[in-house]
Amino acid sequence: MRSTAALFAVSSLVSSALGATYSLKDTFVGQDFLTGFTHQAIPDPTHGRVNYVDQPTALAQNLSFATDDTFIMRADSFKVVDPSAPGRDSVRIQSNNQYTTHVSVYDIRHMPQGCGTWPAAWEVGDNWPAQGEVDILEGTNDIEPNQSTLHTSANCAMPAGLQENGNQVTTNCDVAANGNAGCGVQSTVPNSYGKSFNGAGGGFYAMERTSTFIKVWFWSRNDPTVPADVKTAGAAVNTDAWGTPSALFVNDQCDINAHFGAHNIIINLTFCGDWAGIPQFFNTLGGCPGSCDDFVNNNPSAFNDAFWDIAGVHVYE
Repeated sequence: MRSTAALFAVSSLVSSALGATYSLKDTFVGQDFLTGFTHQAIPDPTHGRVNYVDQPTALAQNLSFATDDTFIMRADSFKVVDPSAPGRDSVRIQSNNQYTTHVSVYDIRHMPQGCGTWPAAWEVGDNWPAQGEVDILEGTNDIEPNQSTLHTSANCAMPAGLQENGNQVTTNCDVAANGNAGCGVQSTVPNSYGKSFNGAGGGFYAMERTSTFIKVWFWSRNDPTVPADVKTAGAAVNTDAWGTPSALFVNDQCDINAHFGAHNIIINLTFCGDWAGIPQFFNTLGGCPGSCDDFVNNNPSAFNDAFWDIAGVHVYE
C-alpha cells in the first residue's frame, strides 16, 4: 500500500506539471515598452540606494531608449550622488496588463552588471505577498548563477526531488520565514547571470504559470537547444517541447491558485538595499570594496555596464 501510494503521488506531480500550447497575447518590442509599460517613479520597496524616475525624465536623460527592435534601460553613470539624495537614478517599468495562466518569454541581450547592482525581471500581484511573486531573473553584485524564486504568504513550500535542472536552495516560500528568502532554485546552466550572461550575448528566459505549477527555463544565446518558438517569437508556443525546466514549483505543498493572483511584469535595476547591500553579498561574495551605499554614491563610471538591452518580451495565454 505504501509503495502504491508513493507511486501515485509521484505520478500526480508529473502529470500536473505537463505543459500546453499557448497563443500570443501581447508582444513588446522597441517602442512597445514605452506604451505597454509604465515607468514607476516610486520609493524602492527593497530600500535600495536608488531614485526611480518617470518616463519623461528617463527619456530626457537617456536612461530609457527605444528603437524599432531594441529597448534600453540603464542607470545614471555620470553623476556623483549626494548622500542626502534618494539614490542613483535608475528605471523600473511595470506592464500595464496583468496575467494569470500564461507563458512569458524574455529575449535579453544584456543585463545590468557591476558592484552594487540588483537587477530583476519578475512578476507580482497588486496585493503583496497575498498574490505572490515570481522572480525569474534576479541576483546581485555579479554573483553567479541566476536564482529563480517564489515569495508567498504562509503555507506554501516546495518538496524535494522535483524534475528540474537547477539546484533547490530553499523550500519555504513564505515571506515571513527565513528573512523572506523565499523558495529558490539556482540555475546550473552556464552563463545564466551577470558578466557571463553578457559575455555570451545574453539569452532567453521563459516562465510558464498554471493553477498547479510554475516553471522557469533558461537558454544561453547560442545554445543549440533553444526551442524555435522561443528563439523566434510567433503566434504560439508549445511548452511540452521545451524539456526539463531550470526551476519547477508545484502545488504538492502549496495551493498555487490560492497563493498567486493576477500579475504584472516588472523589470528594474536597484542598488544595495535589502539584498545587494548586505556585506555578505556586497563584500564577501561580490568582492566589492567598502560600503555599498558609498560605492554607489561616489563611482558613477562603475555603472557604465549597468543597463538592460531587451530584444523583446512576449506573453502567451
